Amino acid sequence: MTTAHTEEPKLVEHIVETTLGPIAVSEAGDGPVLVMLHGGGPGASAVANYSQNLAALTPHFRVVLPDQPGFGDSYRPTEADLEARSITEITVDALLQTLDSLGIDRFHLLGNSLGGAAAIATALEVPDRVEKLVLMAPGGGWLPFGPTPTEGQKAMFRYYNGEGPTAKKMRDFIRVMTAEPKRWEDTVQARYEASLDESHIAFYHAYNAAFAKRHGMDPLWQRVHKIKAPTLLLWGRDDRTITLDGAQLMLKQIRDVQLHVFGGCGHWVQLERQAEFDRLVTDFLGAR
Repeated sequence: MTTAHTEEPKLVEHIVETTLGPIAVSEAGDGPVLVMLHGGGPGASAVANYSQNLAALTPHFRVVLPDQPGFGDSYRPTEADLEARSITEITVDALLQTLDSLGIDRFHLLGNSLGGAAAIATALEVPDRVEKLVLMAPGGGWLPFGPTPTEGQKAMFRYYNGEGPTAKKMRDFIRVMTAEPKRWEDTVQARYEASLDESHIAFYHAYNAAFAKRHGMDPLWQRVHKIKAPTLLLWGRDDRTITLDGAQLMLKQIRDVQLHVFGGCGHWVQLERQAEFDRLVTDFLGAR
């Protein structure tokens, strides 16, 4: 069993130059490398996604938190970039260049939602480099029974439409993302302020347009049977964005896989079920 840690880790922040553009990276801790990829909601970033989990994870791992292209302090892919390649393909390219620049060869990989799609694609692209894989309601690998876009995806698409971002829209967005939204009122203002960056807004319009043209995310579900890394799937039973029914294909197709489902939990397992998330991830990856 792992023990609880409450001390806030000191993050080291730096910029890695790639051929695509600069990627912002925050990291802390020591040990085996754990790369954590954030989700794709408006105003998202790596630290915003996982800050509450770092105290438990950094005593065991060197946690590497890149802001994916389009988010946080990383560069913004243009409309032309997104027409030429999907956001997942762009992210994998940028991520591998970033890890190479940091001298990181083998690593554990964790991804949530949009970051989950990038994690799947990375595990398929460089299978000998990914030691273990943790996927939280990942896009791309998920094949739902119900209609798409889902309620959560619609909430993301409409956030920047009409009169543009507002605190009320962010509150409504978090209401759809989580099972008990009143618990996360403190998150509303921070995410709302992060969503106001003009370059992020321009990226999001281009991203939404590309998503519509491509009729969704990359169909990674067609290749998940090729994943070699031992894989842990984490899912909220009440997820209205990447719904639990879509987990069945991955559970059946990935060779070495296990699934943990949280009742009373939506799309943000790492926040809504923080203690259980920290314990399951640490135990699965094999803490020192």
